Amino acid sequence: MRRATGALLGLAIGDALGYRTEFDSVEQIARRHPDWRQLPLPVPALITDDTQMTLAVARAIRLTGELTPQPFAERLADEFVSWCNAPDNNRAPGMTCMRACRELERHPGRPWQQSSQMGSKGCGANMRVAPIGLIRSLTYGQLAGAAQLQAGLTHGHPTGLAASQLTAYAIRLLVEGWAPVNLPAELRRYALAYRTHYDAHWLGDLAAHSRERSAEDYIALGWDECLAALDRLDAALAAPAREVDPCLATGAGWVAEEAFATGLLCFLLFPDDPVAAVRRGAYSSGDSDSIACLAGAFAGAHAGAAAWPAEWVERIEHRDELLALGAFWD
Repeated sequence: MRRATGALLGLAIGDALGYRTEFDSVEQIARRHPDWRQLPLPVPALITDDTQMTLAVARAIRLTGELTPQPFAERLADEFVSWCNAPDNNRAPGMTCMRACRELERHPGRPWQQSSQMGSKGCGANMRVAPIGLIRSLTYGQLAGAAQLQAGLTHGHPTGLAASQLTAYAIRLLVEGWAPVNLPAELRRYALAYRTHYDAHWLGDLAAHSRERSAEDYIALGWDECLAALDRLDAALAAPAREVDPCLATGAGWVAEEAFATGLLCFLLFPDDPVAAVRRGAYSSGDSDSIACLAGAFAGAHAGAAAWPAEWVERIEHRDELLALGAFWD
């Protein structure tokens, strides 16, 4: 099924669809495209910082070899700084990512924890984490630690860490063939199991830079916000509203737990129709590119590479690199 390829293509397709609708209300989008089910892939099919940073994470993984904290953090920092200075980093990049990358660039020998933006839980933490969920050779401990570390390099708020871990885990489950209907209950079980687990092996002293009394209090705050997002997801799935803006149910997606929940909602509303899932995410009032990007990653991990229209795949920006990475992990 080539699930890794499907996920990478899906996230880029969703990103490109949402690039043209981000910052617009549903009413504004409807003036151009009355039927959300017919939302076209733009020409040219340009991606945003969501896919650019996903590729940065993927490159760091490939260059690191065996995934361990210090080498991975160093490779990530190099890739993030390169992205920050790239001429095509002109797609409305997130300010938290930009600030953290500037700090990493100014202080190359300093522990990365000191560059992390501790007050931010923006969706930039988890819109780029998909590659970690695609590598089936990783242990579940490596998946959890690496997902949180790549988030923490820029976004130090514990909800950014927890949402990134949940996103990577959901993708891993789909790659392993889990039925979509079973995801919400398993994600809740997983969140509860990790609720007070602070992984100092991967995060070092990041929690000490927060205002929380202990590392356990720090990390629990993030998981509690993600559990609340799962509550909203369950409520939305109990009364599916497929023709309504998904942001009304699970949030606009500007912050990590909402991007996770709303992207997953779009997928779970249309588990057998990946194109509808990304269109629903893009045709929304919130952070449309990140929501559709995550919906596409989930949908592609479930349905594989054949899920996406060939003419869309042909013209997506960075197609060759996405296909090469997908082939490697498939």
